[in-house]
Amino acid sequence: MRSRPVLVYDGDCAFCSSCVAFVERRIRPRCDTTPWQFADLAALGVVQQRAAYEVLWVTPDGRVRGGAQAVARLLLNAGGVWAVPGALLTLPPLRWIAHGLYRLVADHRDRMPGGTPACALPAARPPGPPGGS
Repeated sequence: MRSRPVLVYDGDCAFCSSCVAFVERRIRPRCDTTPWQFADLAALGVVQQRAAYEVLWVTPDGRVRGGAQAVARLLLNAGGVWAVPGALLTLPPLRWIAHGLYRLVADHRDRMPGGTPACALPAARPPGPPGGS
């Protein structure tokens, strides 16, 4: 069992990689970071489709949070002044607003500063079982 949470992100996306570098340098959470392309996703309890869709926060006991809630958990984990916005992001209605803003940025990350065509998501739809439902 892991002793630290893991932040899983898209290592092929320059925007995502730049964001993680900023987080490591400035926010300094107590976690490991890994691009999903190099992670043992099965061991983390994550499928590739979800890892490609959103940033993930995986706790040592295997709980997975994605998108804005992964960011909230990262901020809470960092502690100090970062814990305040992290806690706020878990509360409605800020939680709902954060989700919408996260999806807006994630769905257009190829257009964000540092983004490249490689950052574009193949399909702007959430992961789920094949064929929907």
